[in-house]
Amino acid sequence: MLEVQAYQCPYCSEWVEALLDLSGGDQQYIEDCPVCCQPIVFDLRTDGVDWSLDVRAEND
Repeated sequence: MLEVQAYQCPYCSEWVEALLDLSGGDQQYIEDCPVCCQPIVFDLRTDGVDWSLDVRAEND
């Protein structure tokens, strides 16, 4: 199951969207901001129904 989630980049503060794959369970991965190209850590927690996303700078 895919979800689109808006988030604010911890570096440039721009609002952008991420496509989340909830079928993979809990995940932590790094993607570059599409605006400023800085690395963002995505921490996705899901039980298959409910989910939460935390984003932070790579060095936090």
